[in-house]
Amino acid sequence: MPGQGESSPFAAELTHFREVRGLSKADLARRLHISPSYVSHLESDRERGSSDLARRLDKELDAGGKIWKAWQDADGGAQPLQEAAEPPPSAGILVLEDTAALRYDGSVYHLTMHRRLRNTGTEPITRYLVRIAVDRYPGDPERSNALYRAHPLTWDELQLDAHCGDEEMGRVVKHDRDAFKEVWLEFANTRTRFPLYPGQEAGITYSYSVTADKWGPWFQRAVRLPTRALTVSLSFPTELQVAVWGTETSLSANFAPLRTPPTQVVDEGRTVYTWTTLDPPLHARYRMEWRLKKAHLEESEPVNTPTPSARMADAGIVQEGDVLLQTVAQPFDLPAQADEARRVVGELHAAIARVKELHDFGKGMGIAAPQVRIGRAAAVIVPPGDAATPIVLLNPTIAESSAESDRQYEGCLSFFDVRGLVPRPLHIVIAHTDIDGTPRLTRFDHGLARLVLHEVDHLDGKLYRSRMEPGTEPIPVEEYRGTGQNWTYR
Repeated sequence: MPGQGESSPFAAELTHFREVRGLSKADLARRLHISPSYVSHLESDRERGSSDLARRLDKELDAGGKIWKAWQDADGGAQPLQEAAEPPPSAGILVLEDTAALRYDGSVYHLTMHRRLRNTGTEPITRYLVRIAVDRYPGDPERSNALYRAHPLTWDELQLDAHCGDEEMGRVVKHDRDAFKEVWLEFANTRTRFPLYPGQEAGITYSYSVTADKWGPWFQRAVRLPTRALTVSLSFPTELQVAVWGTETSLSANFAPLRTPPTQVVDEGRTVYTWTTLDPPLHARYRMEWRLKKAHLEESEPVNTPTPSARMADAGIVQEGDVLLQTVAQPFDLPAQADEARRVVGELHAAIARVKELHDFGKGMGIAAPQVRIGRAAAVIVPPGDAATPIVLLNPTIAESSAESDRQYEGCLSFFDVRGLVPRPLHIVIAHTDIDGTPRLTRFDHGLARLVLHEVDHLDGKLYRSRMEPGTEPIPVEEYRGTGQNWTYR
């Protein structure tokens, strides 16, 4: 791992070749069909990317294998050529049963995983890869990152235990990061070896524990191998009055509710939620989430962890309930009030810089003057992508809007604890004024149209709550799965 303030060789090579080729992060992201914010995460070592992405980056930037080699080295060192030709250790594995049992005792989560494996390949299987990932604040990645930088997850506290039948399994660490671990469980120990030969079956069981201040209210199972049956059970003290729900995703479908509800059984002071699926498709992800009674949650909350809305308030953003957010902003008389307009726009840029330190705005963002306690008709919109040029709108009004619309989740800096599903036109034309008084008409489409309309609403004294369909309410940010990702359009 690189030292503090030092880039890894992979991140350094990526940044070097991108700059040598004269590409912005947004340009490279477009070529690879990925989010510009993801390129930023790669270059700042917040993400490592897959082997496939590393190869694509090397090819796109004509790096002569240097980016790919740096990625391999970060994966534990380049492997000898004869080893690279060997089949993966997990090739030919069929998971007959995959059972995950998570038990919360009030302060610690205890997880036990059991898998019944069959070797359907032609070579002995000698090891099995296990992943451990935690995210205390899934709706607020900056907050989670700060927590794990200060208090990283350690192998000592995990107390990982693994067995195949009666035999203890050896362990070889593959990745050891603040909030993410990977380890090979070996079909061997200091006394003996017990590989899984073609046609044989074996059951492996492993367990570990994580304190509630590091775990987060979710548990996810990803189907990475052919699987016949997958079961998840969650056990909580009944007194906590836990609410549980689940979602699923696949290569062809976005987040959707589980197709069947979890069963619920109360026994001896504990409530157990169980969910099972048969023959899940490869690459499907099943995510269980829950909410505990607030009084109990506070016992495991780290000290000094303000809510997203409180953090925005601390950054100078006016919060919901303030009369200024319900008042129509006063337009500028341009060019006579050009100096005043420049001052207001400067205040908005300064506020943007503050809030971008607190959150990853993968969809882009905007801010209107009333949100920084200035009742004038000015807004600044920052499109997604690090290289995007901010859009300044003075005296904006809607000149045209399309009949075609869609619904997407929006967040608002003035009540950032929730996200709301808001219908908006897909295409708009905005009438606005340049600082020299020149009138303009500008067309905006899709996500950019949504960002602009959100800010125009602020200047009209409206919040997105008033745009939501009857009977719908915003959801807590903890339940929202799209943080850091752009909206998608067909």
